Amino acid sequence: MNDDPTMIVSPDPGTTSAVRALEMLEAGGPVAAILAALSVVALAIVLLKLWQFAAGRVWDRSAAHRVLALHRSGRSTDAVRLGGGSSNPVAQVVAGAIRGSLRSDLSEALVREEVARLALERIERLRSHFRPLEVIASLAPLLGLFGTVLGMIEAFQQLEQAGSQVNPAVLSGGIWEALLTTAVGLAVAMPVVAVLAWLERIVDRVSHDMESGVTQVFTRDLMLESEAEPRHDLSRLRPAALVADR
Repeated sequence: MNDDPTMIVSPDPGTTSAVRALEMLEAGGPVAAILAALSVVALAIVLLKLWQFAAGRVWDRSAAHRVLALHRSGRSTDAVRLGGGSSNPVAQVVAGAIRGSLRSDLSEALVREEVARLALERIERLRSHFRPLEVIASLAPLLGLFGTVLGMIEAFQQLEQAGSQVNPAVLSGGIWEALLTTAVGLAVAMPVVAVLAWLERIVDRVSHDMESGVTQVFTRDLMLESEAEPRHDLSRLRPAALVADR
């Protein structure tokens, strides 16, 4: 053990950052504390949505393609089994459409209506907890501005109480503490807005894939006919002028 009193122990950077964060939180007052709580809630919701999307394999677009490929090849029963056992919402909806198309006692309009209900149910699950993120993204800057206004009011009250003996340090200290809440509000709102836009884009893509997949189920015959059509060799086509010259 070294008992040298001249030895200087450097502070831990992590501890220093934590102390500074606590000091800034204390300087921001109750508004900063509310913003910190909102940031924790937003982070929890984002992690929950990422876990939900990963469990549902929403990024896997090949699952629905495999189901449609089996249906086009005439193996509709295998397609229904594959899509029904998948956790991907697009594959589930496509499998439901195939299952309904195999029912001769149901009209296509009725099957489409039930498939649309199933798709809306899946989309609603994916969009769950989006509203709280929207509220946090909209409310955080307003709370920050509100905290700044309260801080400025307090700073000018101290300036008034000082009278003729005005200390510029008191005024500047009150102003930076007031502006701190605006910075915290923006720091909370900007990442939430970016992540929310990304999550909404994923859900929009899933919705589009559902609509496209269901349409392909009911237009399978047209797709098979288009694939069976012979492809013309355009290199054999010659302008009419060349034919006339012969």
